[in-house]
Amino acid sequence: MAARGIALLLVCSTSAAGGAAVRRCASAPRALARAAAFAVGSAGPARTAGAAEYTAVLLVPTGIGAAIGGYAGDALPVARALAAVVDVLVTHPNVLNGAMLYWPPPNALYVEGWALDEFAAGRLGLRRVRRNRLGLVLDAAIEPELRARHVQAADAARATLGLDIAGWALTDGPVGVELATSARTGASWGTVRRPDALVRAARALVDEHGCTALALVCRLPDSEPDSAGSLAYRAGDGVDAVGGVEALLSRLVARTLRLPCAHAPALAPLPLDAAVSPRAAAEELGHTFLPCVLANLHRAPALCSPDARAPLDATCGTSADEFVLTRADGGARGADALTLWARDVDAVIVPASACGGSALLSLAARPHVLIVAVEENACVMAATPEALGLGGGQAVRGGGARGVGGARGAHVVRAATYLEAVGIVAAHRAGLNLEALTVRGVGALPKLTSRRHV
Repeated sequence: MAARGIALLLVCSTSAAGGAAVRRCASAPRALARAAAFAVGSAGPARTAGAAEYTAVLLVPTGIGAAIGGYAGDALPVARALAAVVDVLVTHPNVLNGAMLYWPPPNALYVEGWALDEFAAGRLGLRRVRRNRLGLVLDAAIEPELRARHVQAADAARATLGLDIAGWALTDGPVGVELATSARTGASWGTVRRPDALVRAARALVDEHGCTALALVCRLPDSEPDSAGSLAYRAGDGVDAVGGVEALLSRLVARTLRLPCAHAPALAPLPLDAAVSPRAAAEELGHTFLPCVLANLHRAPALCSPDARAPLDATCGTSADEFVLTRADGGARGADALTLWARDVDAVIVPASACGGSALLSLAARPHVLIVAVEENACVMAATPEALGLGGGQAVRGGGARGVGGARGAHVVRAATYLEAVGIVAAHRAGLNLEALTVRGVGALPKLTSRRHV
């Protein structure tokens, strides 16, 4: 049984006791977040008997230079903190992948970008599994020595982590990946000359070897170590040049085969730079970025169509491991109870200027969903809740958080930091009025009148 954190709630102000000044407590949402971080080793909080699971979605788009989550797994601490205060956390590879480093929260669902968009739109469900049978697709353009390093990484994952990896397949020709950067926004993207080669190799692993999730490795163009983009990225102040095209590669395969997949780039090692930012340092540790992808795909959820009724429907995979999970309280539950839908989402946490993605816009149309827009996580985009009219598009400031409220769609709250965002989510999960946790608190109860009687 996992140990649970014990928190002491203090309501205090600046004072002096015993000759020493007592530090003023932070805002209530921030204090809640700190208590949650103290107990971050647990797989989510204790749930009230009979209460529905609380599900949050954490989004940090790739290739947009996000201050947190724009580098090498540097949004993973945020995911771990959120996982400690929710029952289920849905997120994507850009958040959980850290090259050679990984720490998948046990209650987190690792979902590729296209599948996440489809889930948010209500067109796919996420079915929790005990394990996946993994397949590894390697681009024929990868040099023999670098290819061997990736095969060794997969072998190590089998022997050290106990992962079920069926084997690896080579594409029948170079995939032909090229990188590009948007002149308007600075976001990264790219093109793929031979997508058919990638899909054929992936399909063979699924159809002939029973793989239920795929790790993709394509040879990407190497950046010049002394280029402005490379120097900025390694210093923790630039855009990930490969993030955009990586999302394109995984989207291509996931959309075609309708199963979990993620991409790890094959790149030549860069020369040692002792001044590399800690946020980018995970990519400096070895010859491959594959370990995190394999570890996270191990239990990535199966993708289910809304009209899939049979427990072994082809749209939900064919592994019996999908249907043998049991509740934590020992009771039995069927496959349907293991499947998550967009209607089950309670909150979405997103950078405040990156609210224009398909998944966020779909979930924002649901009135019960809370959108937490984090201001500190700046990026090259300018898609704010107000600009997009989310929550009514009218910003008001109240207490420690700034809310964007409206009668239609989701309720939007701005948080200064992820630390504050975690506290907001914890309070929302507890069913609290967020205003009651701020200095200004709640105002006098208004008298409501009906227009019908005016």
